Amino acid sequence: MRSGGCRGQQGMRLAEKVGIVVGAGQSPGETVGTGRAAAITFAREGAKVLLVDRDLAAAQETAAIVAREGGIAACHQADWGDAAACQGFAQACMEAWGRIDFLQNNVGIGQGDADPLTLSEDSLDRILAVNLKGCLLSCQAVVPVMRDRGSGSIVNISSTAALAAAVPLTAYKISKAAINALGHSLAAQNAAHGVRVNTIMPGLLDTPMAIDAWAAKLKVPREKIRARRDAMVPLRARMGTGWDVANASLTPMRRASSPASYCRSTAASSRGSETSYAGRASLIHSSAIGSISARTASGPSSAARRVTSRNPLTAAMASGRERGASSGDASRRS
Repeated sequence: MRSGGCRGQQGMRLAEKVGIVVGAGQSPGETVGTGRAAAITFAREGAKVLLVDRDLAAAQETAAIVAREGGIAACHQADWGDAAACQGFAQACMEAWGRIDFLQNNVGIGQGDADPLTLSEDSLDRILAVNLKGCLLSCQAVVPVMRDRGSGSIVNISSTAALAAAVPLTAYKISKAAINALGHSLAAQNAAHGVRVNTIMPGLLDTPMAIDAWAAKLKVPREKIRARRDAMVPLRARMGTGWDVANASLTPMRRASSPASYCRSTAASSRGSETSYAGRASLIHSSAIGSISARTASGPSSAARRVTSRNPLTAAMASGRERGASSGDASRRS
């Protein structure tokens, strides 16, 4: 389970910080999901972490790992698709530790997605409600607390699918592109109050939802799925991991005295890999200096064209995401 070494107390980047990870449990599998990896990483860095998940048992498994390593975590059961539930976990964190320094939103589904001409109304409504509405409600519950303190950091987990020509992932792509836009608007609105909002767009990941769940669904050996997905990644032909996303989240969450305190609103890929699907888009926008910039190279890569394939195994290669706080099915952690 461990990835990376443990720091001494003085070297902990989140020492004395308190935060919330929404989607802190995960599906069963060989590897670690993004939500669990984030919770463990933040606790290793000295933070007290509230672990939010619709599946309380999954959150408790994460808490047990944190406790074994000497970290501090508490669990809260909630479905982030409900505004009152989001207010509930914000209140629970305040009651437990009296503050909220950071929030990581780590929930997403893609089950039932399809190409634009065949996507059902029900699937569209469900994916947008979980992926986008839940993220908005979570931020609405926590931002006022951060504004009152005059500081806070939010990291929303999006996806390179927001940029990629991923035809079979219509609703998922729309929801993740909307999360990028949501983060920009939240950052612009709340920067004057010391609240930073950043968005991470992971590429292909080696997580239980991406590997184990698809292996079971397609009745394909997990190593075959892993090998096919690895082959789609230009950078060393290796997918990212939940730990990669967790470590990318650390930078904007660091204390206000760090260089990251100026990182106000950035949507960036967590790996220099499958962003080639979207023409090597590396930095989408940043309002830290009151401007919006976009850097993209022209033209989709051959990998982008492969993603549009109707082959179900190929589609699976491009779509697996780890689940989260709306985790009634096995696909709700981003």
